[in-house]
Parts: sequence; C-alpha cells; structure tokens
Amino acid sequence: MEKSTVVIVKKRKGQSAIRTDPEAIREMYLQGLTALTDQKNPGDALHVFFKDKDRVGIKINTIGGRSISTTPETSLSLAKLLVDNGWNADNVLIWDRTNRELKEAGYSLNMNQRGIKVFGTDSNSMGYNRNLIAFLNIGSLFSSIQADTITASVSLAVLKDHGLAGVTAGMKNYFGAIHNPNKYHDNNCNPFIAELFGTPTIRDKHKISILDALKVQYHRGPSSHPKWAENYGALILSRDPVAADTVGWQIIKKLRKKKGLPSLEEEQRPPKYLDTAERMGLGTSNLKNITIIEIEV
Repeated sequence: MEKSTVVIVKKRKGQSAIRTDPEAIREMYLQGLTALTDQKNPGDALHVFFKDKDRVGIKINTIGGRSISTTPETSLSLAKLLVDNGWNADNVLIWDRTNRELKEAGYSLNMNQRGIKVFGTDSNSMGYNRNLIAFLNIGSLFSSIQADTITASVSLAVLKDHGLAGVTAGMKNYFGAIHNPNKYHDNNCNPFIAELFGTPTIRDKHKISILDALKVQYHRGPSSHPKWAENYGALILSRDPVAADTVGWQIIKKLRKKKGLPSLEEEQRPPKYLDTAERMGLGTSNLKNITIIEIEV
C-alpha cells in the first residue's frame, strides 16, 4: 500500500503571535506546499491541486468566535498565494455557514465587489441547494457554495477536541456545508463524518486538507476554553483527508497526556470516524502507512 504524506510546518519561536502574522503564515504555506508536492516553487505546487480555471472554495471554521476560529490572516494568506500564482481573485472564495460567524471571527465580508470573496451560505444569493443528496446514512441539502459555486475545495479548519466526535478537524469541517449537521452526532459522529465526506459533492471537489494547528483546543472543545488551548504554532497539510485528521489526533493526544488529562479512549469518545473513513477508501488512519514530514521555519 502506498503511504500517504502529511507535512507539519511548525514555527520555531513566537508561537503566541503567529495566528495574526500573515508573513510568517505565508512562509509556512510555501514550505508546506512545496514539501508536500515535491515541487520547487509554490505555483507548481498549487497546480498539483488546482486547475487554472478552478473556482476555489476555502472552507473555514468560525463557530468558535475570534479566539478559536480560522483567522483572516490564515485563510487570506492562502487565498493571496493562489492569486499571486495566477488564479483569478474573482474565483477564490473564503466561506463558512453564516455571515454573522464570519464577522465575529474578524472577517470583512466581500460579496459583490471584485477580488477574493468572503461570505457565508446565508448570503442572499446563496442558501442551500434544493436537491436532497442521499448517500448511505446521509440525507442533506448542501450549501450552494459547495454544490454549485466552487469547482475545487480546501478544508482549512482549526484542530480541536470535540465533546462527541473526539476530534474535529478537516473532515468534520464539512458539517458546515449542510443544512442539518445536528442529525449526525450520534455514536461519536460515526459513521456520519466519513459518509458526509464520501458524498460526491465533497469528495469529488476536495483537493487538500490544511489543519490550522497554530492554536489547538485539546480539551472541552469545540467551543473556546483558553485554559485548555495551546499555542502550538503549526500548519498540517495533506492530500489525504483521513491521514491529516489522524495526525491531528496524535497532536491532541500528546497535548492531553502532557496536561495530565485522560485519553479520548478513556473518555469513551475516540475519533471512530477515522477507521470508518479508511474502510470506505477515503484515506488511511493507520500511522504505519503515513509518512510525516516535519519542517521548522
């Protein structure tokens, strides 16, 4: 079995301020993307994932407010990297569920003007596609952004502990792309996280998982609890969504152990969706089949 590659790019120092340092974050993207693709420059690296005419959607997570959401600096650095390497700014969209959550996380909306777009599914021109998507145990209406507007998708989510799923990261980020995520939280959100990702509306468009581990909520997530958050100072990148989340889980596991907390298994909420996703052929959850490249910048 061919191994999946996960790149962890970590800042050597100054981790507490890195979330609002676009130049440092840009350098982390440059190092991570070229290492992941084995390309010499960022333009070639990005072309591994995206076509020139793609409408690229960067799905972020802003449910945690300003303190534990994907920051504007993190997502805009990626969007600007695309534009600087030839993509039309009009075809790059940063998005999440609602405009309110985006604004509360520090974003300035851009719905009508030219340039990089920033808006939520609840914008007047969007909403949810009226065609119900049925796949295994999933039956949902999808955001028109995911279903109709974009042709290529990035999951850019904060790495967090989750009270039910154990871990919320790149795959569960797509719960923000459907109208009824509340229906899919039984049994540690398993098999629902994996099955939602397996829908063609997501699987066929998803190109790369990027976990924002600049600040990690390792306990009492997904809401913000500063007592249980660590300025970890890293970005995690992979073409394999399951491997990315698996490596994210290992980071949460180490942080919990460091702080003397029980393991997720002991709390009866391990991220069971990862093994389900591997059985579905979505990627690998076996660390033996994951090559981890660690870079310090």
